[in-house]
Amino acid sequence: MHRIPYHLMSAGSILCLALLAACGQGVDPAIVAKAETAQPADPDLAALYNQSCKACHGRSGSGAPLTGYTKVWEMRLAKGEETLLSNTINGYGGMPPLGSCMDCDAEDFLALIRFMAEGS
Repeated sequence: MHRIPYHLMSAGSILCLALLAACGQGVDPAIVAKAETAQPADPDLAALYNQSCKACHGRSGSGAPLTGYTKVWEMRLAKGEETLLSNTINGYGGMPPLGSCMDCDAEDFLALIRFMAEGS
């Protein structure tokens, strides 16, 4: 059995921690605060958002685009709503199929995407 030298394990651990720390950098704290508190005005949409989207899109560091962070949503919106809808239904990156909303239909997903892209 091969053992990894201690100094290589330490260097690898430090590199992993640095990469994890870098994931949350660069986002304006005001954008993070907005994402954490954003809620759709429609109570039904708010319930779907809180149940299925907020855990990832409402907090920094998850890898998901933050709600209301228009700069990162612009790139996604440029692909078209049909592409975003397809990604939501089929899963994309770290997002599971249907975004964990088994009760949502296409209209719900599009409303949620629009809300998250605008954040208000």
